[in-house]
Amino acid sequence: MTIATKRSKAAAFPLKPVAAGCALFVAAFASPLHAQTSDAPQAAEAPMTAVVVSGIRRGIEDAISVKKDSSSIVEAISAEDIGKLPDVSIAESISRLPGLAAQRVAGRAQVISVRGLSPDFSTTLLNGREQVSTGDNRSVEFDQYPSELMAGVTVYKTPDAGLIGQGLSGTIDMQTVRPLSFGGRTVALNARGERNSLGKIGDAKDTGNRVSASYIDQFANRTIGIALGYAHLETPILSNETGLYEPWKRDARPGLPAGTFGSDGIKAVARSGRNERDGLMGVLQYRPNKQWTSIVDVYASRFKSEETANQIEINLSGWNGGYEPGLLYNPAVINGGTIASGTANNVYPLVRGMYNKRKDDIRAAGWSNDFKMDGWSLFADLNYSKAKRNELSLENNLQMSNAAGDPFLDSVKLTYGNGGYSQLTPGRDYSNPNSLYVRNTIYGSGYGKTPSVEDELKGFKLVANIQASGALEKAFSSFDIGANYADRTKNKHQPEGNINLKGAPTTISSDLFYQSADLGFAGAGFIPTWNVPAVVNKYMTFAPNDTEGYLIAKTWEVSEKITTAFAKANIEADLGAVSLRGNVGVQVQRTDQSSASRWYDNTTGAIKPINDGKKYTDVLPSMNLAFGLANQQTVRLALAKQLARPRVDQLRSALDFGIDTTKREPGASGGNAQLDPWRAKAFDISYEKYFDKKAYFAAAAFFKKLDTYIFTQTRSYDFTAYIPPGMVGNDPSFPLHTVTGNYTAPYNGNGGNLKGVELSASMPLNMLSKALDGFGVTASTTYTDSKISIEDPSGSIGQNIPLPGLSKRVSNLTAYYEKNGFETRISQRRRSDFVGEIGNFSNDRALRYVVGENVIDFQIGYSFETGSLKGLGLVLQVNNLRNAAYETYNGDRSQQLEYAKYGRTVLAGMNYKF
Repeated sequence: MTIATKRSKAAAFPLKPVAAGCALFVAAFASPLHAQTSDAPQAAEAPMTAVVVSGIRRGIEDAISVKKDSSSIVEAISAEDIGKLPDVSIAESISRLPGLAAQRVAGRAQVISVRGLSPDFSTTLLNGREQVSTGDNRSVEFDQYPSELMAGVTVYKTPDAGLIGQGLSGTIDMQTVRPLSFGGRTVALNARGERNSLGKIGDAKDTGNRVSASYIDQFANRTIGIALGYAHLETPILSNETGLYEPWKRDARPGLPAGTFGSDGIKAVARSGRNERDGLMGVLQYRPNKQWTSIVDVYASRFKSEETANQIEINLSGWNGGYEPGLLYNPAVINGGTIASGTANNVYPLVRGMYNKRKDDIRAAGWSNDFKMDGWSLFADLNYSKAKRNELSLENNLQMSNAAGDPFLDSVKLTYGNGGYSQLTPGRDYSNPNSLYVRNTIYGSGYGKTPSVEDELKGFKLVANIQASGALEKAFSSFDIGANYADRTKNKHQPEGNINLKGAPTTISSDLFYQSADLGFAGAGFIPTWNVPAVVNKYMTFAPNDTEGYLIAKTWEVSEKITTAFAKANIEADLGAVSLRGNVGVQVQRTDQSSASRWYDNTTGAIKPINDGKKYTDVLPSMNLAFGLANQQTVRLALAKQLARPRVDQLRSALDFGIDTTKREPGASGGNAQLDPWRAKAFDISYEKYFDKKAYFAAAAFFKKLDTYIFTQTRSYDFTAYIPPGMVGNDPSFPLHTVTGNYTAPYNGNGGNLKGVELSASMPLNMLSKALDGFGVTASTTYTDSKISIEDPSGSIGQNIPLPGLSKRVSNLTAYYEKNGFETRISQRRRSDFVGEIGNFSNDRALRYVVGENVIDFQIGYSFETGSLKGLGLVLQVNNLRNAAYETYNGDRSQQLEYAKYGRTVLAGMNYKF
């Protein structure tokens, strides 16, 4: 079933608040205000007074200026002041832009979808340079970048030939400050404390803090500028969750009618832990004269996360580790062919501790030089970035039993949630740690992983700009000719292994326990929490490796060498009363992709190398035209061929090879280093009306024809290279009767169409009435539709599912008041149901339907504008004001997979600028 057929009234939300915001602007457009912005002569010229715009309005007006002046269709956000982007997270700021939506991970806005396409289709830049990622793929995890260190973000919805590292859905460019753009020395300090409404869980605190400092100065008669920034974050990880095993499937379990949909397991989780991040930014700008500017900028961050999922989990598949009697439902309530509630008898509950520790390091540096001569200029940029991730995942399983290890089975009352927590109420009391034993359960005594990722990118860019002369000046202002070379290598290692009990089953010593966790939200009562690493160290052995047969394919390396050449003509002309600006050009990309991995030959037990790759060339023409009409109106047209390179893990040459002894056929699953990219043709049109840089209204439409798409499919494959001689024959005595078998991997397939419309507006309400001075509103709404459907490769949520990341409806609304130092705002971001790509029960990438979200944030503050406290500001913020839940499902809302609440976060603090 598609989202459209199963969408609830809540998901198909009316956009009345956004419509109201846009209507306000239309009213202004039609009002006498229009006359105020015309060129009519004034009766008398009033004395000029300097008006300094700061705070919320400054950020909005700077962003409007970027949008208005760009030759492409862009969206922008700008910091209100040094170290003050409008949201706690840069991902949240970006997600408020028209056509963009955030996907929450562990309660935080982390990855961004642009115009209904998954994060894989966009590219993220820092100061115009493509960024590496600590994840397994390309999409940047924005919580690695402190908002306090960013001066602004520009999202290019249409590319031009000179935009390097462009994405198919959009290109997100984060920018740091340029010190010589400031009038003098500036120092900004920020400090905030935070508290989460869920309270303490286990040993985790419910409080955190954020501090940042920025320093900007100029020297040597303003020929040298320096900017330094530091940001520190400590924030608790807290959540209450229930989850079901995936997928829901038809199964005639005892006590259920044949064909009833049910899940193989259920769990209640109290997650607790802590995130810490330190970010450092530095910029050195040298401009000895008007002809030469040299900039060195560096960025570094370290992100550390440590968390434990404290949970009670019940396997409902009927497998009780060989103990009888087996699972029996009695009674059970069925609703629409799906189990809605019941009592599961003879189950085998486990109390589990799932521990994860992660450390991410990102380093990025660039050196650019801009030379300006008479009639031409030259820009050269050298850059390097590297990201590393190291992770440790450990699992402990405790089971109620006696010293002999005999299991204590139980009966559990179940109610499956639909818009709320699922309920699982066991018959026994699992709060007493003395009755819970570390032992070999149906999941063993534990399992662990130590994955690591390293991503390195080296690049060089050279661009010449030549001013047009002679007859060409009538149509063109200048020409850009340039080249870029990028060399990127990403590798992943994932040693794994069982965590084995050293001796007989035992209870855990009291000194290793923390405060109990309350699972009352799911009806499960209290369970103990404990120090998982210490338990593993004291009672168990753990020796992870990556040399066992089933682990070989999890180690891989992917390399890309991309050479880009481009030529672009910049247009600046007058067509009568209409001005025309923009550009037309072409970009040529030569890609050399390769992968070095290993495969396990289960016929000989040998580990063998496997290398594969491909070279291809893409020609990407583009055109951006902006027609300037009277009264600050602009109509934009854009045409382009675009591409997005495949996910990095899809390009791995690694495969998991095996032989089906029953069918006497070979088979495998893995990656595909021969993949072509996603390719598309795009058309955009936009109408924009500006009132200087104070306000604007925009209506846009876009259409993308995806010529290719990448699907995970099962195809027939010739495995001759993997089969030793003498194994194939028609006689039954031969292990194989054919060299051909099934290979499940990513393949290129046909695409489809994606289209949508966007409305956006921003306006201070004093443009309607002086009585509303200080009030303002920004609003946007987007509707996106696509006929493209894909098949879930895991089979969990079915066939013909929508594109991952596609919410048909996305809206954002911010209302604010700012006057005499006082400011307050309330912001809302909404999106309808979508298919998300998230970590599943095994922490592997999986597709799930995600219920549409409605997240509201609030902020209030006061800045002292005079007196001894001038420069000091006080602020109070509440994120996720309504504690909006995060919910996933199996394709039908009654088949819930996850339901989680992360609490509301209250932050209070101050900022000081001098």
